Amino acid sequence: MKQPIDVACGFLGGTILSTEGGYRVLQHPRPGRVFSRIADARWFLAVNWCDRHPAPAGILNHQGQLSFHNQAAFAVGEEAFMPMQHRRAIFDCCLSLQSGESFTYVIQPNTGQVCQHLEVLGVDIDSRYGRVAVVRALESALVPV
Repeated sequence: MKQPIDVACGFLGGTILSTEGGYRVLQHPRPGRVFSRIADARWFLAVNWCDRHPAPAGILNHQGQLSFHNQAAFAVGEEAFMPMQHRRAIFDCCLSLQSGESFTYVIQPNTGQVCQHLEVLGVDIDSRYGRVAVVRALESALVPV
């Protein structure tokens, strides 16, 4: 007997289905895995979004901490990926975004260094903790001397 689907929604390139006892994520490597809360399914998809990008990516919380970052961000270092002095501005910008909207944040370093462009999405993973910024590096270009 097939289980009825009450709710199906997309989130960061994935699909969450409500099932008996919780929520399933179609992209989960274990198809039978059921999350008890939709926030847990969203968290899985946010981490998956970061992991599938070859460029540095991470999840920035309201305290200016990276709750998660992918291997590429680890390789370059948290501070090189997203300098501490820019994190508040990045997070504040994500607060005004609508669902599905993104913006590009540009980090202008000192002369002769690399300029970094970050794509930022404001997402609501868990209503208990508020919005987070899901961020990935887009490109780097040399700033003119």
